[in-house]
Amino acid sequence: MITSDIIADSQKYIMNTYGRQPLVLIKGRGMKVYDSDGREYLDFVSGVAVNNLGHCHPRVVVALQKQAQRLMHVSNHYHNEPQINLAKMLVHNSFADKVFFCNSGTEAIEAAIKLARRYSREVLHQNRYEIITMRGSFHGRTMGALTATAQEKFHKTFEPLVDGFRYVPYDDAEAVERAVNEHTCAVLVEPIQGEGGVNVPSAGYLKALRDICDRNNLLLILDEVQTGMGRTGKLFAYEHTGVLPDVAALAKGLGAGMAIGALLATDKAAQAFTPGSHGSTFGGNPLACAAAIASLEVILEDNILLPAVEQNGMHFLQGLENLKSRFSFIKQVRGKGLLIGMELDFECREIVTACLKEGFLINCTMDNVLRFMPPLIVSTEEIDELINALAAIFSKR
Repeated sequence: MITSDIIADSQKYIMNTYGRQPLVLIKGRGMKVYDSDGREYLDFVSGVAVNNLGHCHPRVVVALQKQAQRLMHVSNHYHNEPQINLAKMLVHNSFADKVFFCNSGTEAIEAAIKLARRYSREVLHQNRYEIITMRGSFHGRTMGALTATAQEKFHKTFEPLVDGFRYVPYDDAEAVERAVNEHTCAVLVEPIQGEGGVNVPSAGYLKALRDICDRNNLLLILDEVQTGMGRTGKLFAYEHTGVLPDVAALAKGLGAGMAIGALLATDKAAQAFTPGSHGSTFGGNPLACAAAIASLEVILEDNILLPAVEQNGMHFLQGLENLKSRFSFIKQVRGKGLLIGMELDFECREIVTACLKEGFLINCTMDNVLRFMPPLIVSTEEIDELINALAAIFSKR
């Protein structure tokens, strides 16, 4: 089929929930994707921080092929080895003692909300149910996660929302302290706000939140859905701070392209879940876990990859800062590792379109922030190609 026919079928048969670009991607290898007309693109979106090892990494592909021939799905009424092995790897390489598997970031956040409330009632024997979240946050689109997302634009037409959430400004520990009351059971925060515009908090912010939670016997929940799995140059973003959470949500890069989410927790927090208190039909299925194991093995075994993420991130930031010194409409450049934002003083959709024409996939969030989330394998040469393309595009304004 020709591209226009494929897009016409998409518009006819698929619900209109996305503002899609007018191209059909049919193949991907490493940093590159190809459309139905044969055009090649460098992908600086990576499925929104999902394809951390690039497209169709050989280790992940082989792992999927082998597992698909053996066992694709089995109910969680039974044990399965890939799920157990993945949980063991995550525990051995994080703060956590236990893992619950689901299928996405929003499901991981829903599980975190339920765990926090149940922990209050079943472990602390207190009727505490409120969770403090941050303005500009994004935690998902199911009702609990949507309500936790402190951006009113996502709430419109879906009211009434779920009770039990209080919103405070991001990077303001004193506001969190003031918001704590007798009903508070947890604080939920992103180490770096991704959808909110790549907002990096000040040093000491997470430490201050940890202290508040400790003083008030609250759970500290980190949403590492976008920042986890090496995105910031460490396996988890909290590792940059020395702060350990009680609970953390993972997804996106965990499966290297396969749908999987995970909730990590200490034994103290995890004890609140008992058989029947939570579950997932497809969570931790052997196929998704096989992909995640292969992806995690690559990240952990490659002693160069994560240091390169930090180095290439600094190179990327410097290149964007150089553009900022040339173009007055660039307000700020910010980020960590390979999660980077460039804030403009105008809506940036036109820049995304212009980059697409030049063979680059980039993203716009919060209307005026260009967001860059390339695979962790991106090279300095590929970064420079994008910087040069942006310079040429900006020069035409």
